[in-house]
Amino acid sequence: MASLLSPQGPLPDAGRATLTWFAGWWRIIHFGALILVLALSPSSYAGSNRSALARHVYQDTAPILFWFIVLSSLISLVIIRIVVVTAVSYGLSQYALEMVVRVLVLELIPLTAAVFAALRCALPNAAEIAEMRTRGEFDALAQQGADPLQREVLPRVASAMFATLMIAGVSCVVTAVLAYVSVYGFTTGAFAGYTRTFGHVFNPAVSMIFALKVFFFGLAVALIPIASVLYDRSRARLRTSLELQSLVRIFVVILLIEVASLVGNYY
Repeated sequence: MASLLSPQGPLPDAGRATLTWFAGWWRIIHFGALILVLALSPSSYAGSNRSALARHVYQDTAPILFWFIVLSSLISLVIIRIVVVTAVSYGLSQYALEMVVRVLVLELIPLTAAVFAALRCALPNAAEIAEMRTRGEFDALAQQGADPLQREVLPRVASAMFATLMIAGVSCVVTAVLAYVSVYGFTTGAFAGYTRTFGHVFNPAVSMIFALKVFFFGLAVALIPIASVLYDRSRARLRTSLELQSLVRIFVVILLIEVASLVGNYY
């Protein structure tokens, strides 16, 4: 009992770990509020800031858009084929297309897009920010009268969020087209029935939940990695540990968002 209550016992350690955990999430929320203020400021889109924003949006989206569409299309074709063949074998062919839309377009594609954007865009951006801080570039910008958050951080946050939304939206459209072609072939005769099925799945409530889910996926992917490297107070931590911590936080938030969307859609 004495060891549990001693200053070096497990209870104080657990308390410090809990406080550190809450402090980390609070810093992410605070960082998000700062970025929101900067995003609403007209000065963030003037002169060199606008050029930096456009450059990062292009560099973070264009290289990964094509490859993600190709990868998601191949996987979607396999899943569509499995679902359709299984539904036909059980005499449920009338539900095959609706199952494809719900499984792929509504759930799997946005989830995969968020993870892909985090690995290929957000985490490399966070690593760049960490290296810039280590080299003293943030201090140099501050001495020149420029805001480092506005000049270097905001463009990377905006580009990561834009990349997530773009690859998720385009891939969902491509998957919807592939689902139609896989089930009906290259004909326009079944387009009316397909739109009815699609509209039955994406009713107003589901559409709103879907839009909010993709938006918050992009927000989590864009904010968490950079906030982790900017506001982590432990100088002894290695870069790999910070990236791993960011990835774990992203997965936790994405999982919570996905669970909330499932509850909203099906309960």
